[in-house]
Amino acid sequence: MSRLPIRLRLTLTFALVMAVVLAATGGFVYVRVGDALLTSVDQTLRSQATEAATHAHDEHGLVDPDASGGTTLAQLLDGSGTVARTTLAGLTPLLSPVDAARVAAGGTVWRSIKLQKPSGHWRVLAVRADGGGVVAVARSLQPRAETLHRLLHELTIAFPLALLLAAFAGYALAAGALRPVEAMRRRAAAVTATRPGRLPVPRARDEVSRLALTLNDMLGRLQAAFQHERRFVSDASHELRTPLALLRAELELALRRPRTAEELELALRSAAEETERLSRLAEDLLLIARADQGALPIRREHVAALDVLTTVAARFAVRAHTHGRTVHVEDTEAMLDADPLRVEQALGNLVDNALAHGVVVVLSAHEGDGVVELHVTDDGPGFPDDFVERAFDRFSRADDARSRGGSGLGLSIVALIAGAHGCDAGVSNRPTGGADAWFAVPAAPAPAPSEREPAPAR
Repeated sequence: MSRLPIRLRLTLTFALVMAVVLAATGGFVYVRVGDALLTSVDQTLRSQATEAATHAHDEHGLVDPDASGGTTLAQLLDGSGTVARTTLAGLTPLLSPVDAARVAAGGTVWRSIKLQKPSGHWRVLAVRADGGGVVAVARSLQPRAETLHRLLHELTIAFPLALLLAAFAGYALAAGALRPVEAMRRRAAAVTATRPGRLPVPRARDEVSRLALTLNDMLGRLQAAFQHERRFVSDASHELRTPLALLRAELELALRRPRTAEELELALRSAAEETERLSRLAEDLLLIARADQGALPIRREHVAALDVLTTVAARFAVRAHTHGRTVHVEDTEAMLDADPLRVEQALGNLVDNALAHGVVVVLSAHEGDGVVELHVTDDGPGFPDDFVERAFDRFSRADDARSRGGSGLGLSIVALIAGAHGCDAGVSNRPTGGADAWFAVPAAPAPAPSEREPAPAR
């Protein structure tokens, strides 16, 4: 059953239900018609029995021949069941002695019997006659049987036709209901990464239309993801091409003619710088690719925020001094529940960006609401207003003056590291001038009183 097309399954289910309904309806009609015909026979017997009981001892017949229509029999019996008068010679007693005695005592008896002569089934009503005795009136059930037989024959013919018509109607209904789904399937089959599209949405606000809207939203997200990946590959190729071209040019220039030792050293130093840039770019791309495949692996530790800030500041101290810049660390007692290596990596990216344009760079930590925000501020020109919303996009740069040849991946990696810790990152311009870039990590829970170091004795 599960391998059949859904249209056929719906049609078979609908046909099965209709078969049960038609069978139940036919049985109900058959029984009701039989009861109605039997009630009509009983009403006729009741009127004829009343008349026969009134004229049972007259010289006239027990029943009116015109009223009987040739289908009514009557007998006058005594209390023991012996027949005194009958409308048909040779007719067997219509009542047993027991029934006759019951009617003679004042009761009424209804019976359905089968006679040999005249043959057939008969309906019998017995009442007490005026002046004594028992009158039994019988009416043939043959017309009722013939009517029920014709009804059964008609139902037998009409039932398959109605079921067949219902099956066709069910199939047409299923086909109409699934037509929007088929239209969506054909449109979806034509959608590719190079040929994006949308599925048709039915006018009716039903489950199919909601499915189409959901699938269109999914296609929109997939299209945006494809565009993002294509842009990422294009930007990555461009970023890799530039240092490779410079490296190749330096090497070709060094080999073009004999060089002095000093010239070769300068060429090798320049090549080493481009190689370092390529290495950092490759590491950044590898980190982003790893994050795209799943959660960025982190190893949480309880570490003092001041230790992390001091470590990063010391790493950039020489570079800052060489370019006439300073890196300050504000004192803090905040504790981090984070991966110290990843935190140092994110802080290093922020400090590297800040040193590219600011003279005074400050590292600080602010704790609140279960997280610690690590800020890197500078006194430079700040970010352009249109850059703040896309600051953490991959290969996104504010401008040439601020990026200073960077790859545009630094802030993206900061956001990835913050997201791996379940927190956010952000950038803004300071009211007093300069930029403020930060990211948050979870704060370490405060130690229990028993775990704190004892206060020194006075």
